[in-house]
Amino acid sequence: MKKISLLGATGSVGTQTLAILREHPDQFALVAMAFGENIQTALPLIHEFKPALIAVKNKQVADRLKIHLDPSTRLVYGIEGMIEAAVHPDSDLLVNAVLGSIGLEPTLAAIEAGKTIGLANKETLVTAGHLVMRRAKKFGVPILPVDSEHSAIFQSMQGQDRSAVSRIIITASGGSFRDKTREELAGVTVKDALNHPNWSMGAKITIDSATMMNKGLEIIEAHWLFDLPYEKIDTVIHRESIVHSLVEYADHSVIAQLGCPSMLVPIQYVLTYPSRLTLKQTKTLNLSEIGSLHFQKMDMHRFPCVSLAYHAGKTGGSMPTVLNAANETAVQAFLAGKITFLDIERYVEMALTNHHVIKAPELKTIEAVDKETRAFVKEQIN
Repeated sequence: MKKISLLGATGSVGTQTLAILREHPDQFALVAMAFGENIQTALPLIHEFKPALIAVKNKQVADRLKIHLDPSTRLVYGIEGMIEAAVHPDSDLLVNAVLGSIGLEPTLAAIEAGKTIGLANKETLVTAGHLVMRRAKKFGVPILPVDSEHSAIFQSMQGQDRSAVSRIIITASGGSFRDKTREELAGVTVKDALNHPNWSMGAKITIDSATMMNKGLEIIEAHWLFDLPYEKIDTVIHRESIVHSLVEYADHSVIAQLGCPSMLVPIQYVLTYPSRLTLKQTKTLNLSEIGSLHFQKMDMHRFPCVSLAYHAGKTGGSMPTVLNAANETAVQAFLAGKITFLDIERYVEMALTNHHVIKAPELKTIEAVDKETRAFVKEQIN
């Protein structure tokens, strides 16, 4: 039986991870979980899966939760609590499904503890990919991608000669506004932006999909996961989200992973790799029903966040940290109604332009740059 630590248990990826555990109770056990403050969602999960350790956002949440828990359950909070959940001595695999750069320190700690990492937290590799991959290599820890695009690439590379990869092609649905011109984006609302055509996701990642920043973050993440230069990482808009990504080899053969849109498949693959399990909750892909698949070139003018991400990634050093911190801050401001949709990319570009790059930053420097960038963007907004 594989024992799991789960960060971000009440989010979209977290609850779908638990759905797989629920379907296969003979295969998995949840030994530790972390969530922010959504006690209403968490409590039924706690009672069902009975983790030995629970980590929450802060002491206030812990005080509200503890009256509902068995006295034998260990309850911790803050970043220290999240790290404790990540390195739980009984766990074999950490599934990191939290949002934002807060997921970095628990990932680094889990690597040192020898845990296999199932990574759904893009920001960990975006902000500190050089540190994460260096530490993973040092401790011999596999980093398994949970994102559907990176999972598709990972699956398409199984049994292949990695040195023969000529490029990878990351697909993008186009998000909520894929059919709108830039002029039509001027007055879009938060409600409009949260209406994704293909996927059901959390608010932040849905906005990132609409700006196409999620694809930019995935490009940087892919650079670290697959040890490829940015010149070998392409993107293409694929409306149906059936082809999840592709790998082209030296002989121009292309291997792709296809399936109906569902995060359950890449999550399951991380939990069971290199094996697979039956997933009753997923649909069989019927290509004759779909009829046709559509692809179009990524327009960098229409989606400038992709261009900003390529720039940040190629520049390297502390620049991807700035990209991520500025974007998180701007997206929060948009969701709060403080800025417009198009302002998101404007504030990200402003932060990148303002930053003086620090090459090969260590963890403390990354944390300082992250904090400074957030303060800079908030100051510009206010």
